[in-house]
Amino acid sequence: MRGENLDTRTLNLTLDLCLRVGELLLASGAGAADVTATMQSLARHLGIRHPEIDVTFTSLSMSYQGEPEEPPIVQLRQVKQRDIDYDDLTRVDHLVSAVLTDEVDLLGARMRLAGIVSSGHGLPRWAVTGAWGLMCAGVTLQLGGTLLVVGLALVAAALIDRVQLAMSRRRLPGFYQQVAGGLVAALLATAIAAVVPDTDVSLMVTANIIMLLAGIGFMGAIQDALTGFYVTAGARILEALLATAGIIAGVSGGLTLAGLVGVDIARVDPGRAGWEGIGTLALGSAICAAAFAAATYAPRRALLPVAVVGSLAILLYSGVREVSDSRVWAAGIAAFAIGLVAYGVAGRVRVPPLVIVVPTIVPMLPGLTIYRGLSLLAEGGTSTSLGLLAIMQAASVAVALASGVILGEYVAQPLKREVGRLENRLAGPRLVGPLRIRAIRRR
Repeated sequence: MRGENLDTRTLNLTLDLCLRVGELLLASGAGAADVTATMQSLARHLGIRHPEIDVTFTSLSMSYQGEPEEPPIVQLRQVKQRDIDYDDLTRVDHLVSAVLTDEVDLLGARMRLAGIVSSGHGLPRWAVTGAWGLMCAGVTLQLGGTLLVVGLALVAAALIDRVQLAMSRRRLPGFYQQVAGGLVAALLATAIAAVVPDTDVSLMVTANIIMLLAGIGFMGAIQDALTGFYVTAGARILEALLATAGIIAGVSGGLTLAGLVGVDIARVDPGRAGWEGIGTLALGSAICAAAFAAATYAPRRALLPVAVVGSLAILLYSGVREVSDSRVWAAGIAAFAIGLVAYGVAGRVRVPPLVIVVPTIVPMLPGLTIYRGLSLLAEGGTSTSLGLLAIMQAASVAVALASGVILGEYVAQPLKREVGRLENRLAGPRLVGPLRIRAIRRR
C-alpha cells in the first residue's frame, strides 16, 4: 500500500513510530546515518515512499507529501535524554527487523515499542555502579597495578559514579559532572598518597579518566562526519570536547591541590609490557570491556564475546606498538580489526555491531596519555609544551580508534551478500539497524 493510499491516521501513526525508533537509537549513541536509514526502511516497508527525514543531535523531523497540491504531514521529536541502554537498543533493532519481515504490523510494533520504552533498565542501579568499579579495576590491572591499587580504583570509580548520579538527578549539565568526576579522582588519590606514600595512585587516576572518557560519543561523532552529517557531527564533537575539557579541569585542579599541600603524585609511565605481562594485559582488558558492556545494560549473551574481542584487540594493539613505536597507528589498526570482526560476532549473538564495538575499544582509550599530559602541565616551565603534545596525542588516538572501527565496518559489511543497495547508499557502514530491506509488494 503506497503512501498516497494510506489514510491520515495511518500516516500519522507510521511517522510517529519511525520518529520514536529514531529517537531511541540516537539517544543510545547510534550515528545519524544509521538512524536515518532505519527510519527510511520502516517508512518504505509500511507504505510511505520517499519521506523527508532530518536528523540532528537534539531533534528529529519527518514529513510526507502525497501529492504536490496536498499539504505535507510533518512531525517532530526532541531528544531530551541521552541514557545509553544497549538492551533497549538491541530490542528496538530486533523490532525493526520483525517489522521488515512482516512478523509484526504497525499497531503491534507500536505496542512493542511502548513496552520497550516503559520497561526500565535490566539491571538495578547499584549493579551498574559495581560494573563501573569493576571496569576501572580492569583498567588498573591492565596497566600493571597491584591488588591494593586495583581495589582503590574500584572504590574511586563507584564513588565517582554516585556523585555524578546525584548531580544528574539535580539536572546539572554534563560538563560539571565531568569536572566533579575528575576532581573526585584526583582528590581521593591525593588523600591516599598522603596516608600511604608508597601507593602508586597515578594508576588509579588513569583508570578513572578512562571511565569518564568511556561515555563520550567519539564514535558517533566520527561516523557522522564520515557519512556526511556534518551538523550532527559538529554537535557531537563539541559535546565530546566539553566533556573532555571537564575531565581535564577536574583532574588538573586536583593535581594542583596535591602540589600545594606537598603530596607527590607520580607521573605514571609503565612503558611497554613484555611477554610476561601479556596475560595480565589481556585479562585486564577483558574485564574492562565486559564491565563497560554490563554498565551500559548490554544483553548478557554479549558479555563473553565482548571480553574475548577486547582482550584480542589489546594484544594486537600491544604487538603493533612494539613494532611501530606509534600509539596512533597501533590504536587505528586494532580498531580496524575490531570493525572487521564486530559484524560477524554481533550476528552470532544477535545484537547490533555497536554493542560489540564500543565496549571493546574502551580499554584502548587514551586515559594514560591524558593523565601524563596533565601531570606535565601541572609542573609548568619547560614541561608545558610536552604536556600539550601529550594532550594532542590523546586526541589523535581517540580519532584513530573511531575512524579505524568505521573503516573496518566499511570493509566487512560489503563482504556480506545481503547488503541492500538502498541501505548501502543511505548509510554506508551500519552499526545499528537492518542491512537489507525485505520489501513486500502489496496489492
